[in-house]
Amino acid sequence: MTKPKIIFMGTPDFAVPTMEAIHTKWGITAVVTVPDKPQGRGRKLVPSPVKAKALELGLPVLQPEKLKDPEFEQQIAELDADIICVVAFRILPRQIYTKSKIGTFNIHGSLLPKYRGAAPINHAIINGDKKSGVTSFLLQDIVDTGDMLLRREVQIPDGSTAGDLHDMLMPESASLAVETIDLLLSGNYKALQQDDTQATPAPKIFREDIKINWNTDALTLRNYIHGMSPVPGAWTMWGDNNFKILKCSLAEDLNLEPGEFICKDNSIYAQAVGGSLKLEYFQLQGKKALACEDFMRGYRGEASGKFEF
Repeated sequence: MTKPKIIFMGTPDFAVPTMEAIHTKWGITAVVTVPDKPQGRGRKLVPSPVKAKALELGLPVLQPEKLKDPEFEQQIAELDADIICVVAFRILPRQIYTKSKIGTFNIHGSLLPKYRGAAPINHAIINGDKKSGVTSFLLQDIVDTGDMLLRREVQIPDGSTAGDLHDMLMPESASLAVETIDLLLSGNYKALQQDDTQATPAPKIFREDIKINWNTDALTLRNYIHGMSPVPGAWTMWGDNNFKILKCSLAEDLNLEPGEFICKDNSIYAQAVGGSLKLEYFQLQGKKALACEDFMRGYRGEASGKFEF
């Protein structure tokens, strides 16, 4: 078979290794990503990580404002793609995902049908899962419900954050995408229908969802904090400061009221229900994130207190 025409669609860092792996093996006809967005105090326009890498690789980039724009639809049609690969992008309308001659597939950061939605990695950690993975599936109209092609499973080490799992799944996504394209090109496959009765949601996470409730058992709270780390970052109030906790571990019960903390042995311990958390990595409002031992070297505050919640 002649070299296939492949369109890649993606946005964040998570999608970059997959794009690179596909380009290395087959080349990419075009990359589709979001428009540049203003960032920082100067509101300078900044490209997505996928666009930045695509330009570095010399690939043509499309950045439609609206995916249902007839001009964008025409551009995709003219590219005459054999396969479209989607990783961490927007929801594609039917008139776009049906433009590939062989198939359009997505790589999803969970073992579907578990964790359909925008935040599968976060929810796996929040729920204390012991395993996760990536799934390739053919797109259809209802998000994350298409027939599955391949899955790859990974074990989640105890105490992992969403950031840790994100980094574990990035290379798995890349190798699974390459394997999925091989499968589609061979034509020798049977897509497996998802069992909707086993489906669980993984909705997008908003800031109002991430305030720490210290009236929670210690293990559940640790998993919740880790599921929000490093972004958006679960937070509590330390006096007048927004205080994000990014990494913690289980510790013995302090026999205090939930939310109360003590500083001892160059560490900070906070009471939850039935146990406490040893705070290991955190960020005070307006400051950079620090390991607890680095913070404590310069700490001159109270040896005990209470986080407001």
